[in-house]
Amino acid sequence: MNRKALISAIQDKKTMLCVGLDTDIKRIPQFIIDHYEDPIVEFNRRIIAATSDECVAYKFNIAFYESLGPKGWEALERSLDLIPDGIFTIADAKRGDIGNTSKLYARTFFETYDFDSITVSPYMGSDSLEPFYGYDDKWIIILGLTSNKGSQDVQMQQLKNGERVYQETIRRCAEYGDASNTMFVVGATKSEYIKEIRDIVPDHFFLMPGIGKQGGDLQSSLDNGMTDDYGLLINSSRGIIYADETESFDEGALAAAKTLNAAIRDHVSF
Repeated sequence: MNRKALISAIQDKKTMLCVGLDTDIKRIPQFIIDHYEDPIVEFNRRIIAATSDECVAYKFNIAFYESLGPKGWEALERSLDLIPDGIFTIADAKRGDIGNTSKLYARTFFETYDFDSITVSPYMGSDSLEPFYGYDDKWIIILGLTSNKGSQDVQMQQLKNGERVYQETIRRCAEYGDASNTMFVVGATKSEYIKEIRDIVPDHFFLMPGIGKQGGDLQSSLDNGMTDDYGLLINSSRGIIYADETESFDEGALAAAKTLNAAIRDHVSF
């Protein structure tokens, strides 16, 4: 999906919501486990059917699938096939390795599974990211400033030039691609830093986790992160897919998605 199509989807649906399919076999309702051969696929099918009109993107956290071995990879493929046309797909894989290995990671997620995008770690430098740029209408989503507490350990460290590691990382990585093929992960729990990151990359989209269960502030994230082309994908995973853990979990997911969208629309004119 190219940038124009992504922006059009946001305008048409009047939302920037990305639903995270962090599907944990331990949290799937028991009746699905008891009655379906592949409970992950059935859980995802119901979540997607319930929420696809309320979001512009789905993010698959790859760890929840690959940890199950071959069956997990099969569930990933079957679940990806359930995503309606026109919805942006993210392989949240956080890959990053030497060039020839990254080339295979790119082939995995852009050819074998045909995702629109992949999250990558930038800390091995430009040659580890370059292979992901060899595809038309595919996106590289680079870890910028993440929402976890451990981001203090490296990302927030100050360099001799006065900048912090995440600032220098984002500045450099913005030179590898452009706003048509590169996004940055910017955690909503770091709302006090979002404006300064936006000043570094005024046109790039941000994938923004941390709203909801992690305590990120939606209004501050919108106020400081939005651009004229919206510029944000607001991700919610557990807050939507596990909003209701009864047999009506899909209805609960829809209600949670609508609630978050209502909050977004209170602050955004589409």
